[in-house]
Amino acid sequence: MTTLPKGNLTKQYSCCFFLLPFAVLTLLSLGCARRETSAQSEIRIGVVLPVSGSEADPGRFQKEGIELAVQQINQMGGINLRELGKKLPVKLVFYDDSSDPAKSASLVERTMTTDNVVAVLGGYSSTLGEAESVMPDRYHTPWIATGAGATSIFSHGYRWIFGALSPVELLGSTAAQFLGSLVDQGKLRKDLKVALAVENTDHGEDYANGIQQWIKANPGYFEVVLNEKFAAGLPDFSALLQKVKDSHADIFLADAHLQDYVAMEPQYVRTGMYHQMISYGARGPEREARKVLGKDADYLFAGNWWSENLPYPQSANFVQAYIAFTGHTTDSWYAAVAYDATRALAVAIENAGSLDKTAIRDALRIVTLKDSLLPGQVFHFGPTGQVLTPFVIVQNQPFGEADIVFPPDAANGKATAPKPRK
Repeated sequence: MTTLPKGNLTKQYSCCFFLLPFAVLTLLSLGCARRETSAQSEIRIGVVLPVSGSEADPGRFQKEGIELAVQQINQMGGINLRELGKKLPVKLVFYDDSSDPAKSASLVERTMTTDNVVAVLGGYSSTLGEAESVMPDRYHTPWIATGAGATSIFSHGYRWIFGALSPVELLGSTAAQFLGSLVDQGKLRKDLKVALAVENTDHGEDYANGIQQWIKANPGYFEVVLNEKFAAGLPDFSALLQKVKDSHADIFLADAHLQDYVAMEPQYVRTGMYHQMISYGARGPEREARKVLGKDADYLFAGNWWSENLPYPQSANFVQAYIAFTGHTTDSWYAAVAYDATRALAVAIENAGSLDKTAIRDALRIVTLKDSLLPGQVFHFGPTGQVLTPFVIVQNQPFGEADIVFPPDAANGKATAPKPRK
């Protein structure tokens, strides 16, 4: 039987440790690192979205899109990491920001600093997204805005932020281009007067800029006779609508978030005004809103980042999977965009082959989904970090339908113009 030396083993053998060859020490340290890495049992992704407060409905739909994507990823065994030589499941760390910008920023900071996440998804609405966007570069953690499209968010030179929504300026210019196509078809006459009423946010400013840029580049089509801003969340839009009425415009284009659209349209109807075409920016086809508004929402048009009527098999598959997952139908574009953002992040993590945040960020810069749900079917982050997929214009039809009416290669229906009088 071997007898161990007496005395303090640390003292007796510590000197021997320093005599080990450098190569052996290196192998020992690598072995420890491998054991630490192999102990990783899941990939943690933060999600900060509003499921209460004024933006609760869109936030909930986006959360469902993210959760559906993660369910599908985990059903396939998770995300493959070359570093480990195996797949790991995704674990979501979710926080409700209650539609409050300060709380939203604080929760993003919390999940980036204390929750051991490799990336964060969220930022529904440009106001919440603007608040969150300062955190990624501070904590060197990739962040994908699933519902914030204001160009100001992506104009600061931040290196860790990405956006799944095409710029709102493009939304505005696409709306104007659609109206111009109606003039070209003889459905509307030239020189119509346009009244703009946009929320007093970067989102609203971008929408108005996009419309005015198209009008300036295409003289003779339209003239803007009113460009008015309003505070989001107003209970009473009567003063604003009186200015719209006094402008004697032919077309009324508003940029409003969902709750303001639902509040403003009934007040608009009560004024007795008529405009040949009406839009509330990206709002209009939401089913819950149409239940509230009824026939008043018929023939409104909206620019959307996605529509369930896009003629792509992957889009149809998503709709079926979403209904099976949630028990209810898709609602406009909210869930689809968040779903694709989550898929893009998963591909980037797999391409990075590790949970290193810098490697994931660099992989996000070049990631491409060629089976995207979004118009054009290609999802890729542009030079500023924001995707540049095109918009579709949808128009509400009677009995709850909403047809794609522009561009022609995506359309499943024809635009009704001018809007019928009641």
